[in-house]
Amino acid sequence: MNTVLLIDFGSTYTKVTAVDTDSEQVLGTAQSFTTIETDIIEGLNNALAILFEKTGKLEINEQYACSSAAGGLRMVAIGLVPELTAKAAKQASLGAGAKVIKTFAYELTEGDLKEIDRIDPDICLLSGGTDGGNRENIIYNARMLAKSTKNFPIIIAGNRSAADECAEILKEKQTIVCENVMPRLDIPNVGPVQEEIRSLFLKQIVKAKGLSEAENLIKGILMPTPSAMLTAMKLLAKGTRTEDGIGDLLGVDLGGATTDIYSMAFGFPTTANCALKGLREDYAKRTVEGDIGMRYSIHGIVDAAGIARICELSGLDEDRAKEIIDYLGTHTYVLPKNIVEDGSEKEVLPGTDYTMDELSHLDFALAGAAIEAAVTRHAGKLEEYFTPLGVSYMQTGKDLTKVTKVIVTGGALIHTTRTAEIASHAFFSPLTPMSLKPKRGDILVDRKYILASMGLLSTVYPDIALRIMKKELIKDEP
Repeated sequence: MNTVLLIDFGSTYTKVTAVDTDSEQVLGTAQSFTTIETDIIEGLNNALAILFEKTGKLEINEQYACSSAAGGLRMVAIGLVPELTAKAAKQASLGAGAKVIKTFAYELTEGDLKEIDRIDPDICLLSGGTDGGNRENIIYNARMLAKSTKNFPIIIAGNRSAADECAEILKEKQTIVCENVMPRLDIPNVGPVQEEIRSLFLKQIVKAKGLSEAENLIKGILMPTPSAMLTAMKLLAKGTRTEDGIGDLLGVDLGGATTDIYSMAFGFPTTANCALKGLREDYAKRTVEGDIGMRYSIHGIVDAAGIARICELSGLDEDRAKEIIDYLGTHTYVLPKNIVEDGSEKEVLPGTDYTMDELSHLDFALAGAAIEAAVTRHAGKLEEYFTPLGVSYMQTGKDLTKVTKVIVTGGALIHTTRTAEIASHAFFSPLTPMSLKPKRGDILVDRKYILASMGLLSTVYPDIALRIMKKELIKDEP
């Protein structure tokens, strides 16, 4: 038996998965609170102890890890035009597994510089101008960044004719010159930038966050957790040279603070008389809705969906729903399940008059509304306009209407009996008729929370990782 241990140092939980690559089986999974403030090894050891209680003591042959601890990989992206280079820079950052705190366009102001210093990102991506195009903007922004009081690394990925001058301006900073993120109009080039982001993450960010203390237990932290998730989704969709994937898909990772959406599809127009507008998007796309989460960003769900929609889905009246939402926003550890003490089940949350039934119905509504909003933002949309020849359409973003597989993960989706009912909010709705969300399809659930682990495993054993995902992802029905 060849046992591989896969570790995810998350912001809240450290998750471990043990896999036997010989039998291509998941031996067990476990999690414990991440102890980033003290010693990260403590949380890892706690998770391993829980794992070994389930599996018995395992002899680990290989170990790999990913991490989103201490806030994950925090970035700011700077470009020339919001819809073009700035969007391409953000797209590259998200695809590398980063959390883009803010995107800036045009010339940076003194106020922008103060905000960047306040954010103090792990990495700053400076782009702007196609090759041979505008060079004044990126040079101006380089001069502004040279005045920053912080010492974050800067990746220069703009007009190649201005890159060396930008590097000279920023010579007192830590800089890396990379290929232009958008060398030609409307055609992004995100691959080289993503490689540089991941390289920086491994060399410096991991060390700065104290995660290098775990190096004596693992072979190495290979990538940010979202990058591992993206890798798994892409592998599942496209397959390998010897193993077929399942085809185009949409992925939903619903968390307590953010909701990550992934799409593996080219998303070209399928509507008649339709033209594509704006930046062409990658086959593998990730978006992060930092204002939508089941606990830390609970009020963001309400802002996005409206309290009326939450009440409609939960069956609660508005005053009661608002009261419980405010409570959950400050008591982020509360889950909608019976609390067992001394063998007795609690029907009411201790210290409140909130019933477990109310919490369950509210969480159902919040999860559905979160997915509804996040997938609508991720998917493309149509704009209708009239010509002498009749009605025509303009498409912005990806057309996902033909996608027939939706992969879901995250605590609010895994630990419920209503997973498919909640996940169905990823499909087309008359509430947003111009949205290009999937029309219908199968819902596959990551019950064991293995997707990030399979992304890690795929770096060494891609065929095995793919076969395990195909076996472990469970089809769910509404």
